[in-house]
Amino acid sequence: MVLEKQFVSAEDFLEIVEQPDYDNRKVELVEGEIVDMPLPNPIHAAILATLATKLNNFVTETESGRILVGDAPFVLKRNVEGRDTLRGLDIAYISAERLPGKLPRSPLHVAPDLAVEIISPSNKAEDIEKKIEQLFDAGTSLIWIVYPDLQRVAVHASDGTFKLKESDTLSGGDVLPGFEVLVSDIFPS
Repeated sequence: MVLEKQFVSAEDFLEIVEQPDYDNRKVELVEGEIVDMPLPNPIHAAILATLATKLNNFVTETESGRILVGDAPFVLKRNVEGRDTLRGLDIAYISAERLPGKLPRSPLHVAPDLAVEIISPSNKAEDIEKKIEQLFDAGTSLIWIVYPDLQRVAVHASDGTFKLKESDTLSGGDVLPGFEVLVSDIFPS
């Protein structure tokens, strides 16, 4: 007998992760499958706090939108076969034009304008590449992949990908005009 693989929809995923078995687990829904995510280490957390603070200060001052942290859930893809994709992001920016009003208590059904992922030792290159593709397919304009061990940032945009080193300046481009930070300033010393 051959068993058919069962996929989980975004709605079912949200019910499943409320169960006690998931109390101490960090998970995402990738094309209908629940995937465990590693807990971040202290360096990851420090980079997250520093970069999120700089972004939030800028966005608050310019009243341009919202910064979300802590793996805020985004439904990036709906699929009639139940192979939905719901991903958490280390940092996300959503412009005021795309998300007017109050934030919902449920996952967001709009892609962020800017997505930031901080690489952990357990991240697999294939999953990061898939996440980048899923974010672009959902409508994200700018993605920053932060590499703590290399102290580099890979910037992914519609006009290509480029890598920044410590002495370079990370910019918000067309997504967050006027935002700039020296790459070395986001890494703990």
